[in-house]
Amino acid sequence: MSIMAYNGGACIVMVGKNCVAIASDLRFGIQQQTISNDFPKVYRINDKCFVGISGLVTDAQTLYQKLVFRHNLYKLREERDMSPRVVSNLLTNMLYEKRFGPYFTEPLICGLEGPDNKPFISGMDLIGASVATDDFLVVGTMTPAMYGVCETLYKKDMNEEDLFETISQCMLSSLDRDALSGWGAIVHVITPTQVITKKLLGRQD
Repeated sequence: MSIMAYNGGACIVMVGKNCVAIASDLRFGIQQQTISNDFPKVYRINDKCFVGISGLVTDAQTLYQKLVFRHNLYKLREERDMSPRVVSNLLTNMLYEKRFGPYFTEPLICGLEGPDNKPFISGMDLIGASVATDDFLVVGTMTPAMYGVCETLYKKDMNEEDLFETISQCMLSSLDRDALSGWGAIVHVITPTQVITKKLLGRQD
């Protein structure tokens, strides 16, 4: 088994019209043994930026703590929050620094950029090779299932309700096809005025 699949887990980010959504499953396991069903892989950096980190949980938590530390230093010096693009560049840099003994994680970054709240999503591999796109990105153990469902259901310029419905259906449909992720999911929809967070009930087997 790959070290990336040791704890299981999956994340999706998706772009709508002036909004973005990020979803992750809630399972925390050690190989085929499930330890907990209340372990989201999505972390809030600020009101307009969220990060989803799949992969080895210990490395994901270390990377998140280092990211929060760097974000707090940035806020003290610049007196403003990091934009999602800056968070993406910072994460790329942090991962590439450790390329000879990498963090076994694949982060996804999503948020709203600038005064016009332009949606931004990006993802990267474990040594920080990043990709930015304008539709959706997936990482985790059920990537093949997620790609198929997302390509089928995704439409451009969805409003926040349609975006929530689409990302939820993508997540729940994919969870049924993978034993290492699932046990429910959590979805965050980021809009210019608020963050909408909802938990999804999934199969508990």
